[in-house]
Amino acid sequence: MEHSGVDADVVIAGAGPTGLMLACELRLAGVDVLVVERLAQRTGESRAGGMHSRTLEVLDQRGILDRFTEIGAPQPVGHFSGLYLEFDEAESRHPYPLMILQTDIERLLEEWAVDLGVRIRRSSEVTAISQNSSGVTVELGTTPGPARTILTRYLVGCDGGRSTVRKLSGIGFPGTPATMTALIGDVELPELTEDYIWVRRCPTGDYSVIAFEPGWHRVIASEYDRAAERDEPVTFEQLRASLFRLAGTDFGMRNPRWVSRFSDAARQAARYRAGRVLLAGDAAHIHFPAGGQGLNLGVQDAVNLGWKLAAVVHGQAPESLLDTYHRERHPVGERVLHNTRAQSALARPGPHTDALRDVFGDLLQFDDVNRQLCGMLTALNLHYPIDGDHPLTGRRVPDVDLKTADGATRVYELLHAARPVLVDLHGSAEVAAAVDGWADRVDLVEATSVAGHWIVPDLDELSVPAALLVRPDGHVAWAAATDEPPDTSALRAALATWFGPPRQI
Repeated sequence: MEHSGVDADVVIAGAGPTGLMLACELRLAGVDVLVVERLAQRTGESRAGGMHSRTLEVLDQRGILDRFTEIGAPQPVGHFSGLYLEFDEAESRHPYPLMILQTDIERLLEEWAVDLGVRIRRSSEVTAISQNSSGVTVELGTTPGPARTILTRYLVGCDGGRSTVRKLSGIGFPGTPATMTALIGDVELPELTEDYIWVRRCPTGDYSVIAFEPGWHRVIASEYDRAAERDEPVTFEQLRASLFRLAGTDFGMRNPRWVSRFSDAARQAARYRAGRVLLAGDAAHIHFPAGGQGLNLGVQDAVNLGWKLAAVVHGQAPESLLDTYHRERHPVGERVLHNTRAQSALARPGPHTDALRDVFGDLLQFDDVNRQLCGMLTALNLHYPIDGDHPLTGRRVPDVDLKTADGATRVYELLHAARPVLVDLHGSAEVAAAVDGWADRVDLVEATSVAGHWIVPDLDELSVPAALLVRPDGHVAWAAATDEPPDTSALRAALATWFGPPRQI
């Protein structure tokens, strides 16, 4: 075994959207990070087809959203198991799904990663790991070339649903098995006479045909009670045959760019952390891709983990901070598995499900039902279990307009550097003094709110807080109301909990 001599603070296995986003978050915090990827190059396969509001907000928080909106197409509606949902424009600056293919998302994230100085090593597959109290030894199989060994302080598995890192770490992956099989491919359909076909239900399943670019269509053919073996090869002929069984025609299907398969199997890692090894994205959870939540869930895993791991690597926070990653994100993954199981059940063929869909469709006409499902699919109504009495605590901060001494800005513009921000909206000397011991880690911004009330999902119009502490992931760690003196002891406790002990002055 040849030792490569390449060490890194953090090694990330997998150069998909989750791994690349995590790498960028770590580099913004000055962490030395290496991404290892089994594939020699990006596949070019379109795969996931969009990003939801909260992911768009995350990209906005880092100042790179325009790279994605320049090539993506905003969509007027979303869906829950094929039933249309309408988004509330008051709840986000980005109240829409953005149609953008995964191949473009990966390209843009990789370009950003390279700009930030992330090292990416392709044709390198994790084959063995061992860890002790000071680090992780990662053995890599490389093509071509001899096996290599990399020493790192932390390893994060972002290597997909069949994660080698998860298996080698002995982390369980409990859940429910597949009850159906869906085939998906980007193909030409010269005999198609419609622009698109949206979830056409059939006696044994359903199919959809969506145009992503001129001349090419994505076909999804879903058949229930036909669960395929995990290792069964996927072929173009299988996709043609499945569509023909469902639609009675294959629309002259030809010239496939790629073909793949998915199911409604739903599994989640029993724990997201095993010592110095962590999991994110599909390595931590797989589910039926209903509502387009998977890629979004992984990117948001990365943004939750990145600043925490960076703080531990730099010695600013204790290693126990990493336990909050599992505590916050595992329930979110479980919520997605739960709602995708529901969507899979709502998509099953048959007259009983048809009746259920009719009733469910009527319920979606009620604003509260529509809002609840939209908030769940987009993660805009996510509420982390963070101590604090203010209703904003634990929620994602709304991107309100602010005025500072330097001019107009927005809350999300304050987060471009991926650093925590204490926003003082009432010019409180007590608040400013409380953050002194964390001035090297937390930015203090004095501002006033342009809006008289803030719009937050699941809350009525909210009075402008006197001050709030915003984590790098955009969630509120502490807030003070305007009608009482700020509890600076609670503020200092929140600062110590999330950003480590104060610097000795």
